[in-house]
Amino acid sequence: MKDLLDVAERNVVIVESPAKAKTINKYLGKDYKVLASFGHVRDLPPKDGSVDPENEFEMQWEVDGKADKRLREIADAVRGASKLILATDPDREGEAISWHIREEMKRRRALGQIPVERVVFNEITKSAVNEAFRHPRDLDQSLIEAYLARRALDYLVGFTLSPVLWRKLPGSRSAGRVQSVALRLICEREAEIEVFRPQEYWTVDVDLANRDEGRFRARLTQLAGRKLDKFDLGNEARAMEAVRLLEGAREFRVVGVERKQVKRNPLPPFTTSTLQQEASRKLGFSASRTMRIAQKLYEGVDIGGETVGLITYMRTDGVTLAGEALGAARRLIGEEHGDRYLPPAPRQYKTRAKNAQEAHEAIRPTDLFRRPRAVARSLQPDERALYELIWTRTVASQMASAELDQVGVDIAVDGKAALLHASGSVVTFDGFLKLYQETRDDSDDEDAEKRLPKVSEGDLLAREAVLPEQHFTQPPPRYSEASLIKKLEELGIGRPSTYTSILQVLQDRNYVRLDKRRFIPEDRGRIVTAFLSNFFPRYVEYDFTANLEEQLDDISGGRIAYLKVLDEFWKAFKAAVDEAQGLRIAEVIDALDEALGPHFFPGDPNDPSKNPRACPVCGNGRLGLRLGKTGGFIGCSNYPECRYTRPLALPGGGEGDEGGDLAAGPRILGTDPATGQQVQIKKGPYGVYVQLGEGNGEEKPKRASLPKGADSSSFSLDQALGLLALPREVGVDPESGDTIQAGIGRFGPYLKAGSDFISLPRGEDVLTIGLNRAVTLVQEGREKKAKNQRQLGAHPADGKPVVAKKGRFGPYVQWGKVLANLPRGSDLDDATLEIALPLLAARTPAKGAAKGKKAATAKEPAAKTKKPAKAKTSKAKPKAAATSAARAKKAAGA
Repeated sequence: MKDLLDVAERNVVIVESPAKAKTINKYLGKDYKVLASFGHVRDLPPKDGSVDPENEFEMQWEVDGKADKRLREIADAVRGASKLILATDPDREGEAISWHIREEMKRRRALGQIPVERVVFNEITKSAVNEAFRHPRDLDQSLIEAYLARRALDYLVGFTLSPVLWRKLPGSRSAGRVQSVALRLICEREAEIEVFRPQEYWTVDVDLANRDEGRFRARLTQLAGRKLDKFDLGNEARAMEAVRLLEGAREFRVVGVERKQVKRNPLPPFTTSTLQQEASRKLGFSASRTMRIAQKLYEGVDIGGETVGLITYMRTDGVTLAGEALGAARRLIGEEHGDRYLPPAPRQYKTRAKNAQEAHEAIRPTDLFRRPRAVARSLQPDERALYELIWTRTVASQMASAELDQVGVDIAVDGKAALLHASGSVVTFDGFLKLYQETRDDSDDEDAEKRLPKVSEGDLLAREAVLPEQHFTQPPPRYSEASLIKKLEELGIGRPSTYTSILQVLQDRNYVRLDKRRFIPEDRGRIVTAFLSNFFPRYVEYDFTANLEEQLDDISGGRIAYLKVLDEFWKAFKAAVDEAQGLRIAEVIDALDEALGPHFFPGDPNDPSKNPRACPVCGNGRLGLRLGKTGGFIGCSNYPECRYTRPLALPGGGEGDEGGDLAAGPRILGTDPATGQQVQIKKGPYGVYVQLGEGNGEEKPKRASLPKGADSSSFSLDQALGLLALPREVGVDPESGDTIQAGIGRFGPYLKAGSDFISLPRGEDVLTIGLNRAVTLVQEGREKKAKNQRQLGAHPADGKPVVAKKGRFGPYVQWGKVLANLPRGSDLDDATLEIALPLLAARTPAKGAAKGKKAATAKEPAAKTKKPAKAKTSKAKPKAAATSAARAKKAAGA
């Protein structure tokens, strides 16, 4: 009762998170009560009718169980309070959360005549928060309508298009308005890679020296007065002709020297997308990890007993800096680096984004004089790394340009027989490069600094080595998280608050996978993309999606009515869906079979006459795409006489063909010359395997599973005998003296050296790997193992070692068979014996403990999960959602 009386004399402030609430409460004092909504408090329920296009797109909202409890707490606090102040984030999503809270307070009759104010601040510091509270405003209806339009569009696409996918493409998950376009980008890049054919070309370099023994390398650029194009030296024979000419030449004379000075300007401070890209390149962070850490830095960390927000709001397209930040940056640069590193005036950057996100300032430290080293002890390693990245980029953006001397030298060979060219650049003033240099995706080292010796026109040079080198053109690289975000931004697709969810949804639905930090489309994703491209082409077009994003931005700017945008979209979209509803499955199969044929049935470049669609079992059937209850697969046209099938994967590809050619029974590969027994290849309940002989009643025949990705239809007798002979001895490691063995275990192919097991990476053949390569892999594996664990000391109970290790779910400590997770947020380097002992003691059973209660075994600790709370509606508890509605809930998410 006392708390409610206290509240009656206070202003109630609502923010999203408890951390933000705690910090702001300290700034505002006892006249304010700050509560957290924990993000969004309601959403569209996953059922038909949540958005009604026939009734001006009226929306029905649902409050889940957890949010209902929080809203009751907020309503209790608001009743009788003097004012409700909504202080959620300064963007479209923050405005939407504030609107939802205000609407729920009205519905619960908690507001009465209590005034409602909206305050926004770009950083959580005392001065910024107090300044914002001195200038409250009303809720921005344009931003709210932009949110409503975006949410309605995502719902309508998900709940209208996904059921079509389920009916026409069994096994498909769902489709989303934006993520389908991102998926198309990934699939099209993969198709480019598959049709790519490398082309050979050669370069010829010459090592030269001047009279002062200054050495440098030049490249052949002209031959017999003709400029060489990339493929003019297209084979070894042509390259060796040039080599012989250069080796027989008598004079190498400098005929031209060009010098010029250039400036390299710093990049602007971070936006959301550039932060995600650079954190991926420099720190190896995923987009979601970057945003999670940035959120923590924004909401505040404890610095010397005071909670302080270290960076400004992290969802923004803006590249400008506030006036006080510009002044602080210039003072800092002058103090630390001198006036030479200051440009004449502050640098002003302009964003290319069109009103894309309503928080306009770039991501920067709230106090530039709070240097990374000063706050390092208060931050976790990931937080420290990201804060330093943001700090250095911000300061560097206001530093002087770097200055470089570029030199180009032309060298004539025997007059006009040939021409060589060398170039180099030298940084004469490092400027901003003293502090920061951006990394780039898929870059080479051609931009690296290369210094040339001093030469003058007319100088004679001595030829040393002539160096021909063979090259092959490379396919376009697969998208990384950084390069995909950059491409989406260039196309105008998605916004800072959506990039992370787009990438995550694609992975969660198994449409793509990340391999070595590159996106590879799964066959399920390729089928969905092919279906949408054939039957809904408009809605996966890049221009259409980008134009729709611009319309949503126009809504947020008050330039267009949101109902008009929704109505125009819905009329065309509904017509396309109605047309697709009438498609026969045969039409869908034929269209997809034609679109995906080059992928699933690639021709043999070494034998163009070979039919890639010929059935390997019956010989005269045609392989094609088929659809079953559980999804797509590849089958023979002679079904049911021929029952050959294989998953939607390339023959011998990453998923293997799972023995589709063995549908008619096992195949005899030949006879083992050592035993005279038959070797067969069979398909069993756990996959495809080879078998030696038939065994007898007491002894089972020897068997070995095929490695993942092996093509059973082309598996040979020699390969089978090699598998049956595993594990095999590869040789002796010359450094350690350990015998190295190669074999296949539960987790795939491996190498064993001493007590160490090292998994063979993809592409390595367990049957043919040689000693040199094996020694390298063993050494790399041991170095990785040493990097991922630390000896902390001996356990006082028995003297056995206590080890800290990195696991899939975070760092943990191990003593014998007892394992214990380190506290959340800890790093491997944080572990000490003093920290580990009590953690291990809590996991060690006491003597006489009840039967069945055991210490953790030597398996890695499992991640803890919590059961999700049941959803509640704001009116009445709904009936259980049907399976299709549950599946469609995910469809409306991106």
